[in-house]
Amino acid sequence: MDRPLWVPSADRIERATLTRFRRFVRERDGVEGDPYAKLHEWSVAHPDQFWTALWDFAGIRAATRGDRVADDPMRMRPGAHFFPDARLNFSENVLRRSGSDDAIVFGNERRHTRTWSFDRLRAEVAGFAGALRDLGIQPGDRVAGYLPNLPETIAAALGAAAVGAVWSSCSPDFGVQGVVGYFGYEVIHRLEAVLTVVLFESVLGRVTETLETLPVFVIGSRPA
Repeated sequence: MDRPLWVPSADRIERATLTRFRRFVRERDGVEGDPYAKLHEWSVAHPDQFWTALWDFAGIRAATRGDRVADDPMRMRPGAHFFPDARLNFSENVLRRSGSDDAIVFGNERRHTRTWSFDRLRAEVAGFAGALRDLGIQPGDRVAGYLPNLPETIAAALGAAAVGAVWSSCSPDFGVQGVVGYFGYEVIHRLEAVLTVVLFESVLGRVTETLETLPVFVIGSRPA
C-alpha cells in the first residue's frame, strides 16, 4: 500500500489534543514538537520533563505530586510506578466536568438505552460514596460489586474510589465458584462489603448462594 487509508484534515489536526500539547511544551519548555519525531525523541531522552509536562497539561488534581516522576524514569518498563509520592483521588479527576452533556450512553442486548449527564453521574457517585461512609467504609477497605454492566456499576466504582476504597467487580453471569475464583482467596477474606443488584430471577439463587460464602456484609440487593 503506497498511501495511508485515512489522513486527518488540517482543521482536525489543529484541534487535536496532541497539537495542543505540542504547543504547550513549546511555549513552556522550549521543546519543538513538530514534526512528531522531535516530540518523541524529547520524551524518550527526558522522561522526567515529559511526564511532568503531561501532568501539568492534563491539569491533574492532587493533594501532592511529589518530586519523583517514576521509581526509575530512564527505564520505562511495564510495571513502572509513575509519581510514586503523589496523593490524589481518581474520582475527583474523572468527575471534574459538570453540566447536562452526556457522560454515559448505555445500551443493552435488548436495545434499551439510558443516558446520564455529568450532573447525574456526579450526584449518583456522591450518593453511593455517602452510603459507603455511613456503613463505615474507610480508605483501603475493599468493596466488591456483583453487578452487570450498567451506569450504576460505574457510579459504584467511582463512589468506592471517592472514599479511597479498593474496588473489584464481576458479572452475575459468574457461578458461585467462578466468583470466588475471580476475586481470589486473599481478596475475598479482606472484603468489607459486597454490592449486588439482582436483575433477573434466574440468577437470584446463584447470587444468594455466592453471598453466603463471603465473610462480609451486603450493601444491598434488589430485584428488577
